[in-house]
Amino acid sequence: MIPAHHPSDLLLAEFASGALDEASALVIAAHVAMCSQCRQAVADFECIGGMLLDQVDDGAFDAKRRAQALTAIPVDLPQQPALPRDLAGADGVEAMIDLYGRGPWRWIGPGVYRRGINLEDRGVRAFMLRGAAGTELPHHTHSGTELTLILKGEFSHELGRFQVGDLEEADGGIAHAPRIGNEECICLVAMEGTIRLKGLLGRLIQPFVRL
Repeated sequence: MIPAHHPSDLLLAEFASGALDEASALVIAAHVAMCSQCRQAVADFECIGGMLLDQVDDGAFDAKRRAQALTAIPVDLPQQPALPRDLAGADGVEAMIDLYGRGPWRWIGPGVYRRGINLEDRGVRAFMLRGAAGTELPHHTHSGTELTLILKGEFSHELGRFQVGDLEEADGGIAHAPRIGNEECICLVAMEGTIRLKGLLGRLIQPFVRL
């Protein structure tokens, strides 16, 4: 199946340049492994980056400035495992996730389970979500950015239908209530901040939501 929903060009360019946080890089790498169109886009961005570097004047980056740049790099910068972007398809995605390790599935609501992924960078979380067929999540928005990649099954909401390989970008400007299709759905998620439930019922149960 060819994905219908892709990351923005900005996300793909940031991924190609290594500028994304660890969790977002994992989700984008997984999508790229499942999408030939985005693999080509990333290769194009990497080529453009290389061409720009070739045009840099050697004199503009002398030994002194190089030393200053290296000194500015934090010594405790977390070492991110190399993501095998050349492995296409589901096997490549499983290999990427296995580089980090996964926790157990934990119940977070009726028909919904969460499985944490172990990252060094805790600023943006990565985890897997599993939802039973027919489950409808509460209407909600987000306090930060959320990237959701479908690994199995499908869900739909006000903004469209998302199937295997599709990636959804959501933030505080998007409110939705995903409904899972006729089979179990498993997603890989990178989330900055938390979800914010809408309506009176949402506000009442917000303290009990573990996302």
